[in-house]
Amino acid sequence: MKRRRTKEQNTASRPDGFVPFSVNHSLPNPAYGLGAERRRINPEPQQILQAPPEPEKRKRRWGKIFKRTFLTVVLLAIIGGGWVTWKFVSNEVKVFGWDGLWSLIHPGPLNNQNGRVNILLAGDSVGRTDGGGGQQLTDSIMIVSIDTQNHTAFFLSVPRDMYVDIPGFASSKINAAAEDGASAYGSHPEYDANGMGLLSQVVSQKMGITVDYYALVDYAAFENAVDAVGGISVNIQSSDSRGLYDPSVTSPTDSRPLVDLTNGVHKLNGQEALGLARARGDSAGSYGYGQSDFTRTQNQREMLIAIEDKAVTAGVLSNPIKLGNLFDSFGSNIETDMTLGNARELYNVFKKIPSASIASESLNSANGHDLLTGKVIKGQDVLVPAAGTGDFSAIQAFVAQLSGQ
Repeated sequence: MKRRRTKEQNTASRPDGFVPFSVNHSLPNPAYGLGAERRRINPEPQQILQAPPEPEKRKRRWGKIFKRTFLTVVLLAIIGGGWVTWKFVSNEVKVFGWDGLWSLIHPGPLNNQNGRVNILLAGDSVGRTDGGGGQQLTDSIMIVSIDTQNHTAFFLSVPRDMYVDIPGFASSKINAAAEDGASAYGSHPEYDANGMGLLSQVVSQKMGITVDYYALVDYAAFENAVDAVGGISVNIQSSDSRGLYDPSVTSPTDSRPLVDLTNGVHKLNGQEALGLARARGDSAGSYGYGQSDFTRTQNQREMLIAIEDKAVTAGVLSNPIKLGNLFDSFGSNIETDMTLGNARELYNVFKKIPSASIASESLNSANGHDLLTGKVIKGQDVLVPAAGTGDFSAIQAFVAQLSGQ
């Protein structure tokens, strides 16, 4: 029988002290040192890992966030929509009356001649101070003619100094026609309180064009509309290398000249645009107004086109704040014989017309010819047809050509 050798005997039997592996031998635990005290190999504290939320809990949490966000957006939309609706209704009543809301539901057909609608725009010189009675000269007169079939339009300025005979009154500059008509309100059934009926009659007779609707616009509407669309850009192309300058039109806040513009593109706010619309360059020190009032009316036409283009392209019509401000700019500053339904139909047509398809026309550059000439009558500097005083045949032929007749 073999005798089992002890550990000491095994160790002693090898000079290097090697101890053979034995199934009964316990391996040292690396978590412990040689001493009696227990020491961790990694002394850093263990991080307590949380289990990820269950999928159902995540869904419920994101569902609450989405619901809150959705309700907030809906609430803002209701508030914004209600605000715009209130702005729209309150200003609609000022311009069109309560019947305008009914006309929005049942607009009726537009007045037009062979698919063309002609609107007479007139602007007060200093604004109406008598609550809208129209007792002011109309220093800005313009025909806006819209081709509803071919989606084109033209703006034609009527010079304020054009000498005409006014039915029932003495011959005078055409800018006095509305004032005369307003003074005769009540004594003639065809006249109206703002005088635009008589002005429409004179323009129709002298220009050879049917006036379907009119709009009398206070200059405040123009200024506010420019601000409502965030300003407009104009391209000054004066024959003077210095540009345009007129010291007579100044800012009411700091008295600086509003028209001090170099040639090139400028962005104007409402006050600056109104200054450009009113400046004629006929005061001492002015320059760049080689055609005097014709330069002014050209600037007016271009700025109206710029407002229309900015309102469509800059998201004004989809922005509740800007849209409300635009409604405010018109509410107390426009008188018209259009119904709200008419205005909506015209807007639907006009928004399809790109600015490149809107022609800016003037009687002093009709196909390269000046159809008017200066003359002194009764001590006043006026404009009469180049064909002769009272002979509007050439002017009527030009307007017929623009209208495609």
